[in-house]
Amino acid sequence: MIRIVLFEPEIPPNTGNIIRLAANTGSQLHLIKPFGFDLDDKKMRRAGLDYHEYAGIFTYESWEEFKNSHENSRIFGISTKGDKAYHSVEYRDDDFVVFGPETRGLPDSIREDIGQDKVLRIPMLPDSRSLNLSNSAAVIVYEAWRQLGFVEGL
Repeated sequence: MIRIVLFEPEIPPNTGNIIRLAANTGSQLHLIKPFGFDLDDKKMRRAGLDYHEYAGIFTYESWEEFKNSHENSRIFGISTKGDKAYHSVEYRDDDFVVFGPETRGLPDSIREDIGQDKVLRIPMLPDSRSLNLSNSAAVIVYEAWRQLGFVEGL
């Protein structure tokens, strides 16, 4: 299943919700430091309802460590500054989708490193700023899973 990457997540309940999303869809969750919270944060655990034991969670000290660990993988960024709609991609089982921090979004440097042709956006009304991080992750994960035939889903 698709692999979710949170670059410098800031808000514990969002990460907790995404842990729950990963556990319920068979996705892996990759977290890139620094975090805006402690992984044992009570709010995060409450939001994830202790699903973290069912989700594959990996942590990295930096973007460079993450990137070097997955050199031969296809990586997409999710940003309001993307040129291509998220649903126009044919997702593969081992793709990574990278989401930026809640208050800043995916930084220019990361988008440039990924390549603008792999930076995707979720369509919104013109005057909208952004969606909640956990909602955005759910939109992308379920589209990828739909394309992959909801493998192992009931």
